[in-house]
Amino acid sequence: MRNIQAHSSEGFTLIELMVSIAIISILSAIIFASFTTARKQSRVAERVTDMKQVQAALEFYYAANRSYPSTGGSGNWRGVCVNWGSYTANNTIPGLAPLYIPVVPTDPQTDVANSLSCYLYTSDGKDYAFLDHNVPEMWANQSAPNYMNYPELVDPTRDGGSNGSVVDGNAPWAWKVYSPGAIGW
Repeated sequence: MRNIQAHSSEGFTLIELMVSIAIISILSAIIFASFTTARKQSRVAERVTDMKQVQAALEFYYAANRSYPSTGGSGNWRGVCVNWGSYTANNTIPGLAPLYIPVVPTDPQTDVANSLSCYLYTSDGKDYAFLDHNVPEMWANQSAPNYMNYPELVDPTRDGGSNGSVVDGNAPWAWKVYSPGAIGW
């Protein structure tokens, strides 16, 4: 009977370790990039849902009251951000919550101090405008997504074009839902 001794190594070689670390690093980078994109898309979906829910709640309010919640005029924008009055979310649109919507939403990335990613509202009672204002991750020079992915929400007044009544620009910086008389606000 021959005695065959198996060759046994006590660990990994340096090359094996380096290859393993490289593979793990590549997989981690791919997963991180996918996760970052998924998080952005989730925030965009939340914004779209918020805009449509607020629009529906405002129409319910109008049906019950024959006017929209007023901020005292079309130039009186209200929001949670510093530049727009530092209102609480529910006071951004007076009288809307909790009867017509449980809570008035805020943008998932609201930066109160720098007035970025703010939902803004204005109304003269007859018409209203509700903006998703100045969201950095939505700007066209950022990696997708951007405002133009939802052209029906692009604010004609803030699209970088020359006509405030139609979407004719290529640099939008706000989404808006509004009543017909507030298209140019």
